[in-house]
Amino acid sequence: MKEAVIDKDTGVTIRDVDIPTPQPGQVLIKVVVSGTNPKDWKLPVWLSDAPPANQGDDIAGFVEAVGEGVSKFRKGDKVAAFHEMMTPAGSYAEYAIAWEHTTFHIPEKTSFEEAASIPLAAMTSALGLFQRLSLPVPWHPATEALPLVVYGGASAVGAFAIKLAHLSNIHPIIAVAGKGAPFVETLIDRSKGDTIIDYREGDNAVREKIRSCAGGLPIHHAFDAVSEKGSYQNLGEALTAPAKITVVLPGKDYSDLPKGVEAITTNVGAVHQSPGPGQTLGDIEFGAAFFAFFGRGLAQGWFTGHPVEVRPRGLAGLEGALRDLREGKASAVKYVVRVADTPNL
Repeated sequence: MKEAVIDKDTGVTIRDVDIPTPQPGQVLIKVVVSGTNPKDWKLPVWLSDAPPANQGDDIAGFVEAVGEGVSKFRKGDKVAAFHEMMTPAGSYAEYAIAWEHTTFHIPEKTSFEEAASIPLAAMTSALGLFQRLSLPVPWHPATEALPLVVYGGASAVGAFAIKLAHLSNIHPIIAVAGKGAPFVETLIDRSKGDTIIDYREGDNAVREKIRSCAGGLPIHHAFDAVSEKGSYQNLGEALTAPAKITVVLPGKDYSDLPKGVEAITTNVGAVHQSPGPGQTLGDIEFGAAFFAFFGRGLAQGWFTGHPVEVRPRGLAGLEGALRDLREGKASAVKYVVRVADTPNL
């Protein structure tokens, strides 16, 4: 089969490799559409000494085979899945591997393009809101005003955070966005106090407006889907201690936050990690529950994916897509590729 690998310069090479074999608990998926993510270019840069690798993690396609012990899926099922990051058999290929608990059924009415926008970004949002910030889950929603700041509201992670917060009746939502503000407007509910702040007005204006938009209520929670360019510093100055900010970039020093404001990293890879010492349940179980929740929401119409832009030439179009991501050109859109569009497949 064909597989695309990314090097430290965001260059893409398409090579021939064997079709992977699912191990116990795994699902082999014939990839129809793969989503892209900023980490797909960031990891090769950060791990510059590592060989080029298939960085794709967002899968949408059909089940081709299942490993021992898999009971929820069978060949031919239409699914989306989250591939385990930094492991072989990613989604930039004709076939990819995912674990059963990070795979979910998608309804016939849902396009593969939409489905491929969901796994990594939506799960990052869910983990951040409900596991790291401990906010009310959708099936036990908030019953009183609960201000939440979402920094980077037009990004896929930020947009899913807004959607999930809305399902949990968390309001007012104070979304920070730039040119993607018109898209964010379609996600918020002005009647419940939700609003949008333009970060391009400058740090001081952002901080002042975050505080004023809460209607006099203390703001103890923020989801920072950017985690750079002053985002978490602005949040730190605007929140009411004690406060928690969940951030999405690992390995950074967030110690310059004001006293009483804590930064907690949301690492979506946690849904593949075993519980810690003394724990019987953890992020794996959370992930299994919420991936099924996404599929149920798609089927019933109360959950949707992120807007997508199909990049031409399939796997051969990845290099341009990842370079555009690296240059910050994506706003309110997720780039996806159709594997069948790859030349000479």
